[in-house]
Amino acid sequence: MEPLVYLDHAATSWPKPPEVAVAMMEALEHSGANAGRGNHSLAIGTGRVLVRARALLAELFAISNAQDIAFTHNTTMGLNMAIKGTLQPGHHVISTMTEHNSVRRPLEYLRRTMGVEVDYLRVDKEGQINLQELNRLFKTNTKMVICNHSSNLLGSILPIGDIGDISKSKGAVFLVDAAQSAGSLDINVKEMNIDLLAFPGHKGLLGPQGTGGLYISPELDLEPLMLGGTGSQSENSEQPAVRPDRYEAGTQNAVGIAGLLAGVKIIKSLGTQNIHHQEWILTQKMMEGLSAIPGIRLLGPTIGAPRSGIVSFTIEGQESADIAHRLDRGYNIAVRAGMHCTPLAHQAVETLESGAVRASVGVSSTEQDINRLLDAMAELYGLHSSR
Repeated sequence: MEPLVYLDHAATSWPKPPEVAVAMMEALEHSGANAGRGNHSLAIGTGRVLVRARALLAELFAISNAQDIAFTHNTTMGLNMAIKGTLQPGHHVISTMTEHNSVRRPLEYLRRTMGVEVDYLRVDKEGQINLQELNRLFKTNTKMVICNHSSNLLGSILPIGDIGDISKSKGAVFLVDAAQSAGSLDINVKEMNIDLLAFPGHKGLLGPQGTGGLYISPELDLEPLMLGGTGSQSENSEQPAVRPDRYEAGTQNAVGIAGLLAGVKIIKSLGTQNIHHQEWILTQKMMEGLSAIPGIRLLGPTIGAPRSGIVSFTIEGQESADIAHRLDRGYNIAVRAGMHCTPLAHQAVETLESGAVRASVGVSSTEQDINRLLDAMAELYGLHSSR
């Protein structure tokens, strides 16, 4: 069996850089105590790791005050914090059809339990929205606009700056899901008028699972999702108002955050624009090769158009799960098949019944990886579209 070709970076980046593992082991060995829970040297050492990670993330996203970043276990937790901490009965929300269930399910829960109104903005076959239609959806009670920076199915990139401008002009809070863009696309919360930014540590930022964060504009005061010990103001029965303690109840994943810090250092050294350019080259090569195979339908932006490092496709007469299984067992190639936790996006591109195969690249991906995928697909499906 040939070496593994990993093309599931949209789920989590792998392999992690060696520096990430080293940083995590050093944290376990030399700063393994709880940050903010003591004044001994081990606790102070852990606190320094968290401070440095917060500061570097603030630099990456052009955040003025690093204390406005709350660490989370993943993007899903950050999105739930933002959505449930902002919305109240009588509020109206605008989102899009390309959102992940990490957005849709909290919104539908609040629709059912609080009567929150929700509109999902339509997208075209390439995953793009109509800004004029967005404008028309605003109501007097519109509290929040939520969208992903890039679709985890289609790879489409939304005009975050334009959406932020519109949201600000309407007085709505703007929440961005950066699950597929943090680390590979430029994000500037000031210039893009982003009020809330949820991001993963384990994808484009190259950290381990169990890490992520939520940027909260200093102009917002979210209701905390969790209440409990913070190591500060312990004499009070109420959650502290000071950030980030207000949003970080309980023991932090300090070892994971140490790994995240190492990952972000690598991203900063490589540069997000360079990373995105390399990923785009690989996606174009993949799309050109796949499009030569009869019966394949590529989803999302066309060849040559902007996209993130995601290429999803279907094959006429073939089950997506079967394609992924054959690639895995026969060729040692890891891709993702199915619904990708985004049924409305599948509905928009008419793949709700079939699902799709998703191949996604990352920092460690190479042209050889793409060639292996294309050779395997040509061998399996190159002669005719159904067999």
